[in-house]
Amino acid sequence: MRSVIAYILLAAIMLPTLSPWGTIAYFKLNREYIAKVLCENRKRPELHCDGKCYLAKKLKQQKEKQDKETSEKVHNTPVIQLFTPQRYTYNFEPETVEFREPVRFFHQLLFYSAPIGKLLRPPRR
Repeated sequence: MRSVIAYILLAAIMLPTLSPWGTIAYFKLNREYIAKVLCENRKRPELHCDGKCYLAKKLKQQKEKQDKETSEKVHNTPVIQLFTPQRYTYNFEPETVEFREPVRFFHQLLFYSAPIGKLLRPPRR
């Protein structure tokens, strides 16, 4: 079930990139109809256009539509401000600290002595 959902999502993501191929496939399948009915140069057969003008016009329309959608997305994207304006001033100079009483540090070293005598005895039978 997950793989089916993954394939559907993949197809949905790739669909906009494959739209020009759909237009080209439609042109290839309906070339005769486009050449006879939709071609701008159908009355001038000496140009051998055969509907290529219609294909070029459709591809140009798709590209303009895609560019317009992209520019709208760019304009509507919120701007994330990475740097904040300087509101605070920082002083990194060291300050001297004076203690009223002398500071006493006490450190006691405790040596660990493992019970080696108990560990290294042979086992009893």
